[in-house]
Amino acid sequence: MTTSINAYSGLGVTTLEAAKSAPKKSLGQDEFLKLMTTQMTHQDPTKPMQNGEFLSQMAQFGTVNGIQDLQKSFKEFSASISSDQALQAASLVGRKVSVASNEGVLEASGAITGNIDLPSSSSSVKVKITDLDTGKVVQVVSLGEQPAGSVPFKWDGFNESGTLAHPGVYGVQPEAYLDGKNTILQANVDTRVSSVSMGNSAGGVKVNLAGLGQVSFNQIKQVSGE
Repeated sequence: MTTSINAYSGLGVTTLEAAKSAPKKSLGQDEFLKLMTTQMTHQDPTKPMQNGEFLSQMAQFGTVNGIQDLQKSFKEFSASISSDQALQAASLVGRKVSVASNEGVLEASGAITGNIDLPSSSSSVKVKITDLDTGKVVQVVSLGEQPAGSVPFKWDGFNESGTLAHPGVYGVQPEAYLDGKNTILQANVDTRVSSVSMGNSAGGVKVNLAGLGQVSFNQIKQVSGE
């Protein structure tokens, strides 16, 4: 039987194959302290390193370790939140949610509903429903005098001539008489969720609304019982 002898093993020399197979190590706390001890042992006696310099090095090492641990923890926390949001968003498919929008979807034999955040009381609140193609006002939903707060509204789908409008997407424009002038407000429209999309870590979970496109999960203000 032939025995292979490494002629350089006695000299403390590692072969190229062994060097390649050896796992790489990052600088940990033990290695850092050994390196600092060696630095102190071999420093120039005429120019000793000040205590402040050692403390500065230790602080820098501790800061780097702390940042790495924080990044790892934040990454795990972010992944946990994304998974939780995905589960919550998936349960909304087929249900109606309230989102800030200037448009609403009229379903067959349905209605457009939502609410308005009224900053102060008003003697006259109304919601204009418009045709998006022509810009023509289809119907004006008068809500009369309203106190400050959330004001619900509903358009039953009938136009000004009393005819049932065709299903589709319509413009929703709330207006209120505030501080002596007519003011345009933001509507929160109830819209049905058709599906959910998982984006990247930056984009997060997206909710696809029937007829209105995609919004971020965080933009959902309320979930209805439908």
